[in-house]
Amino acid sequence: MTGKFAGIIRKFTVAPIMAFIMLVILYLKDSSLFGGFTNFILSILFLTIFPLLAYPLQPFIKQYKNKGREGQRTLAMIFAVAGYIGGCLSGFLLHAPKSIRIIYLCYLLSGALITLFNKFLHLRASGHACGVTGPLIILMYFRMTAGYLGVPILAVVWWASLKIRRHTIWQLIGGSMISIVSLGIAVYM
Repeated sequence: MTGKFAGIIRKFTVAPIMAFIMLVILYLKDSSLFGGFTNFILSILFLTIFPLLAYPLQPFIKQYKNKGREGQRTLAMIFAVAGYIGGCLSGFLLHAPKSIRIIYLCYLLSGALITLFNKFLHLRASGHACGVTGPLIILMYFRMTAGYLGVPILAVVWWASLKIRRHTIWQLIGGSMISIVSLGIAVYM
């Protein structure tokens, strides 16, 4: 039963859902961070909807159609990074406030670093931990109490990942560190 509960926790804390929650909190607490409703909607499109499209579209994309869960994960990463690139482009081309550009760049750097570590260096870092830590530290950066209140969620996600043996503690630490480093770089770029 605990394994099933752990799986449910992981399903409801995927990066796009966590991004959506973060964006809504930021908008409700300080809409000026977005510079207008259009940037809020675009951020939801690029950080939430676009990455989630991989799941319903997998059966229609020949290359990933019969690849099962592993193909789904790969496709989700491709769609996520494409969304992050789209977000960065829209942020710069539409002269979005620096706060939005920081968020987009943090996500893009996180996606690039997760890909670098997992696919090229073969040092697995948890994309899931990265996708939960990122929104929390972004909320903290913008002085939102919700970021600190969300730390127990990160602990539960780590527990769930360890419980179902999806990741080791070092992979979880690595994924979380990637999002922290990415925000640090994004802030100073």
